[in-house]
Amino acid sequence: MRVNRGVPYALGAAALFGASTPFAKLLLGEVSPLVLAAILYLGSGIGLAAWLALRPGNAKLAGFARGDWPWIAAAILAGGIAGPVLLMFGLARSDAASASLLLNLEAVLTATIAWTVFRENVDRRVFAGMAAIVAGGVLLSAGAAPRTEGLLGTALIAAACLAWAIDNNLTRRVSGGDAATLACLKGLAAGTVNLALALAIGAPLPEAAGWIGAGLLGFLGYGVSLTLFIVALRHLGTARTGAYFSVAPFFGAALALALLGERPDTVFWLAGALMALGVWLHLSERHAHDHSHETLEHEHDHLHDAHHHHAHDFAWDGREPHAHRHRHEPLVHSHPHYPDLHHRHGH
Repeated sequence: MRVNRGVPYALGAAALFGASTPFAKLLLGEVSPLVLAAILYLGSGIGLAAWLALRPGNAKLAGFARGDWPWIAAAILAGGIAGPVLLMFGLARSDAASASLLLNLEAVLTATIAWTVFRENVDRRVFAGMAAIVAGGVLLSAGAAPRTEGLLGTALIAAACLAWAIDNNLTRRVSGGDAATLACLKGLAAGTVNLALALAIGAPLPEAAGWIGAGLLGFLGYGVSLTLFIVALRHLGTARTGAYFSVAPFFGAALALALLGERPDTVFWLAGALMALGVWLHLSERHAHDHSHETLEHEHDHLHDAHHHHAHDFAWDGREPHAHRHRHEPLVHSHPHYPDLHHRHGH
């Protein structure tokens, strides 16, 4: 079975973000949560800006339409400002391994919004996978309930997941644009606002080594990860990308156990098993049926596959993928597909 090209992007994003969680936990011993959130996103934005500046100038990038900017601004507010601040304060009140697994709730909340608000399709297998992840999250939260500090940490991390779920669904609307540019804008805007808030409340700033370490962590764990995630949104849709991304906490949990020497209890492993079952159900999903493509005109990076048989009104050098505004004519066919840019249809 051919793997959708968005799957490796989603898994790569998951690995980078998941690995960043225990390292962020280590940095919290030296940097306040608000300052750390700011540096992580500034590192993301500055690192991506440097990469964009070094990228070949003749690369034709997919742009953003005027109507995309309200969606981009709202996504930055939810996922770039609220999300990381909530996560950093939650990590300060939770053990890193449990926090890493609890981050699976982001996938559930992302899918719930995608299904109910944006009307992405869902079948029994996908729903069963999300149910297993929810059960694991509830079990993990129940294990923290006897500890007041643990319960507060759980609530803060869950709120961060909700903020990122909103961000994911808003970003899906503009995922056809250049992913690195969008991730760069998010990082610079979110990092600047968070740093301004930290300075306003008098939060102490770290030494140079702290800036460098957190900045590098932000570039990889937030900037590169987010770029890969946006590309995955383009090919998989919001709910499926969130499902693949939900493997991130397992990378974080494994690193937390190795680096921090934490010893989770039985509840942790039971919750992990339920979440692993949910991830497997999503990874093994297959969706195919007769469907119609309406006339569509848009711009994004693309290959000339079954959905992109179009002429060019410019001198094309034959390189793929490339980006330009193009028109899709009506088409009816059947093949395995996800709710990507070209398959956002009703059922």
